[in-house]
Parts: sequence; C-alpha cells; structure tokens
Amino acid sequence: QVQLVESGGGLVQAGGSLRLSCAASGRTFSSYAMGWFRQAPGKEREFVAGISRSGGRTFYADSVKGRFTISRDNAENTVFLQMSSLKHEDTAVYYCAADQGIGTRIEYDYDYWGQGTQVTVSS
Repeated sequence: QVQLVESGGGLVQAGGSLRLSCAASGRTFSSYAMGWFRQAPGKEREFVAGISRSGGRTFYADSVKGRFTISRDNAENTVFLQMSSLKHEDTAVYYCAADQGIGTRIEYDYDYWGQGTQVTVSS
C-alpha cells in the first residue's frame, strides 16, 4: 500500500508559478506510475499530468501542456508538478495518485490517492 501526501499549494497571482510535491510512503514507489489530477468547485476531477515508473515518459492534458511539468525522484519517493504561467482557471484542489499499471489519463486506473492541496490563482 502507498500513502500519498501533497504539499506546495497556495494562493498565487495569474502568471505566477507554484511547485507541488507529493511524498509517498513505502519502498515500492518506483513500481508505480504517478499522476496529478485536479478538481475545481462544481466540476468533475480531471487529469492534469502523468509520469511513468522510471520517469522516462510524461504526458499532459492539453490545457496545461507547455505550462506544467511533471517529474519524479524515485530516490526521494516524491513526484512534483511545476506549474508556470498560471491562469485563474487552474484554480482547483490538486491530487496526486499512484497507478500500479503503466499510467493513464483515467482516474479510475489509479489505485491510491492523496488528500489534495488547494491551488488558488487570483486574476
């Protein structure tokens, strides 16, 4: 089992940057593909970015491509989401998730979830 704890959220002005971190417990972090999802008020949770077990493959939602970067440090059991050029519409609770499979854009494929961290972008 994997426990995930997100951090790094906060309030930022439009155009600014934030870096989210997700720390994982356990010794098998490198066995999981990882993903970031987000949920805005009144909306369904949506995929943001994903990364393979080794970190060699990354993939993004079109809405964040070119602005967000996902990365991981398997030695530190941590996955990151660097967010730049933030927009008001990026405001949401951001969740990291672990997938025992290859990593997809589908939230139901992910097996473990963190509690989320709030990101608020002021316009």
